[in-house]
Order: sequence, then C-alpha cells, then structure tokens
Amino acid sequence: MPVTDPIADMITRVRNANSVGKDHVDVPASRVKLAITKILKEEGYIKGFKNMRGVGPQGTLRLFMKYGPNGEKVITDLQRMSKPGLRRYAGNRELPRVLDGLGVAIVSTSKGIMTDRQARRRKIGGEVMCAVW
Repeated sequence: MPVTDPIADMITRVRNANSVGKDHVDVPASRVKLAITKILKEEGYIKGFKNMRGVGPQGTLRLFMKYGPNGEKVITDLQRMSKPGLRRYAGNRELPRVLDGLGVAIVSTSKGIMTDRQARRRKIGGEVMCAVW
C-alpha cells in the first residue's frame, strides 16, 4: 500500500523507535526528510544519521536515536502539524512557540526548511510541518 504522507510516515517511524528504545530507525530518503533529519541533529534530538544510497529504490536514511544516561527519552513527542488534507501556514508572527521555546517547530519556507526560531529571525513564514519536544 503506497504511503500518502511520507513526512507523517517518517515521524511515526521515529516516534515508534523512540517509544521502544531502538538505537536506530531506517526511513526512505528524500530531500525534505534529509532536511528534517539535519534539523533534528542540530537541535540535539538524535545522535546522528547516515544517508545510505543504493539501499531501497530511493535510498535510505538511518537515524541514530538519542537517549539520556539512564535511558530517558530525548524526544518526548513528535507531531505532524500540516497534513496533505489540511495545510497549516503561518506568517513569521504567527509561527508556533513549542512549549515556550523548549521544543522546536520545523517550517518549510521559501528559503528552505528551518526551525521556527530561524524563520522568525529571518522574518519569513511558511508551512508548519511538525513540532518536536
């Protein structure tokens, strides 16, 4: 069965791997998913990632999950905000502040995919793709 929302599929895979304590999760690769993965790495939600070309029809991204010293989860929750059936757009002043700045919203703008803080600083809005905390 084909996946109708690949970003939601990626988010669900990461959320599921995080909930059972897996050390890594594999996701079919795309440019958007790679950009989201880079933000997750920069913000400290995952240890790292590996872009494995040639694995699967479009390549695979392997995300290495991150946990605290006693196995506590770094990612508390990961939610899809904008869906194919209901897109959520926000101007730079309406961008959501996830947990008063403790979390991060990932926004697709005309200047690329970035965090809500970066978009606010550049004074640009866009599609609010997901939120992580």
